[in-house]
Amino acid sequence: MYAVIQTGGKQYRVAVGDQLTIEKLAVKVGDEIALDRVVMIADGERLSVGKPLLANASVKATVIGEGRGDKVRIFKMRRRKGYRHSQGHRQSYIKVRIDNIQA
Repeated sequence: MYAVIQTGGKQYRVAVGDQLTIEKLAVKVGDEIALDRVVMIADGERLSVGKPLLANASVKATVIGEGRGDKVRIFKMRRRKGYRHSQGHRQSYIKVRIDNIQA
């Protein structure tokens, strides 16, 4: 059994026991969260697809860690104008473990 969930503007294919990193949410390590934006659930031969989301479906997950991604360097320059601009960015994320998929 697996599900396709939507969080942080991205879609993830998850199954029970999977660990994945998603965009930072306002939760603490050890908290249980419900990801209720479920796009699809597949259970053996049965397939349920939402239009665009499934009603009464959710995925339960536990937050097991948090961190920040690698630094992305942004450099802008206009030739012959003396304009140079440098910037960096590190995206925050949380690591979750999928506990239960409810259809």
